[in-house]
Amino acid sequence: MSRLMGERKLKISDVARDTGLHRNTITLLYQETATRVDLDAVNALCKYFSVGVADLFEYVPDDA
Repeated sequence: MSRLMGERKLKISDVARDTGLHRNTITLLYQETATRVDLDAVNALCKYFSVGVADLFEYVPDDA
């Protein structure tokens, strides 16, 4: 998500305001520290950026 925000020169506060999502949610996603994401948030972000889920998230397997 940080790449999408950087390309569009958006701040965390811009995305939070425009999507109605909590600033903390956007911050955790931006910093890639979120451990879970609500499906409503995923939907709002996909709609906002006009992208699919795969453009927001990358699967990285655990080192188990």
